Amino acid sequence: MPSVVPARPRWLVPVLIVVVSLTVGGGLLARELYQTPSTAEPAVANDPAPPPLRPQQQPGPPTVELASDAAAHPEAEPVRDLLQRHFDSINAGDYDRWSNTVVAERVQAQPRKEWQKNYQTTRDGSIRVFRLEAAPENTLTALIGFTSTQDASDGPPDLQEPCIIWRLAFPLTQVGGEWKIDAVTTGTIPEREAC
Repeated sequence: MPSVVPARPRWLVPVLIVVVSLTVGGGLLARELYQTPSTAEPAVANDPAPPPLRPQQQPGPPTVELASDAAAHPEAEPVRDLLQRHFDSINAGDYDRWSNTVVAERVQAQPRKEWQKNYQTTRDGSIRVFRLEAAPENTLTALIGFTSTQDASDGPPDLQEPCIIWRLAFPLTQVGGEWKIDAVTTGTIPEREAC
C-alpha cells in the first residue's frame, strides 16, 4: 500500500523564507550596530607617550602639542595658540605678554615684580594638551601636562626640585572674544612630581 504524504499548505514555504530572511537580516544589522569598527583604534594608540628625556634635554621642546582627543575639539587651535603664547611668555620672562594670556584677576594676584621673581629661572617644555572639556557658563577646562626646569629653590615649597613634571587643569574663559586662562579654584593642587 503506497504511503500517503500529507499535503503541506502552499503558504508555508514562502512564510518560512520570509522568517529566515528577517532573522538573518536582523542579526547582520545588530552585528553592524553593536560591533566596533575594525579600523577604529583607541585614542591612546594614536598618542604614544614620548620617549623619556635625558636630564640635559629637559624641559623638552617648547611647542604646545595637542593629543588627538584635544585636537578634535572645535576650539583646539585657538586654545593651542593661547597656551603657546602663555608658555612662550614664561620662557622669555615677558610679563606683559604673559598678562595678555590670563584674566585680570591673575594679573592682580601676581604683580610684575612678584611674577618675575617666581619665574626668573623657569623654563617650560614638553607641553601637551590631553583634553579640552566643556565647563559651566561657556568655559573650557584644558587638561595639560608639561615639564618645568628651574633652580631648585624656585620650585614649589613642598617640591624644591630642578625638574618637575606637572599635570593640571587650566580653566579657560572668553574675554572680549578671546580665550584667557582663568583663576584656578582656591585649594586646587596640581599633580606634580620630580623628573
